Amino acid sequence: MSVTRLIAPNDAFVLAELMRANRDFMAPWEPTRTPEFFTESGQRAAIDEVLVRHEQGTVLPHVILDAGGSVVGRITLNGIVRGAFQSCSVGYWVSAAANGCGFATAAVREIKSVAFEDLGLHRIQAETLRHNAGSQRVLDHNGFVRIGMAPAYLKIAGRWQDMDLFQVISPNIV
Repeated sequence: MSVTRLIAPNDAFVLAELMRANRDFMAPWEPTRTPEFFTESGQRAAIDEVLVRHEQGTVLPHVILDAGGSVVGRITLNGIVRGAFQSCSVGYWVSAAANGCGFATAAVREIKSVAFEDLGLHRIQAETLRHNAGSQRVLDHNGFVRIGMAPAYLKIAGRWQDMDLFQVISPNIV
């Protein structure tokens, strides 16, 4: 059974509900969001925008599902670059209720397979806040290795923060 699927416009309601319910839980790990982001219309606009980029081939946006098929988070391959690079970055989150239950680990495993087998990518990069041990465990369970640290890499929780960088290379190197 698949643990992810392509995001759809009708996911806006449930994603808005998840974002509102998990606002405090996710605040330390996310960029500062406008109030509109937490509404159904804000999520619908974000979904519409990411699906346009998906059609252009630069993003693969999925939702993460629990065993019953309910949405519990998101996982996205961002910045898909072709040519000599054949690489992307992965980002993901799960709700507080789904945290620590293996959903993120399973979702990363599945999206890694899609990236390497279906999309033919060579490399996936991931970035975590230096103190995000949970996310680092998810990456470790999926064969990612730490490749460095980027100072002031992303503006998270209202300030520029250092990030640890990880990568995994496709075993299908040709």
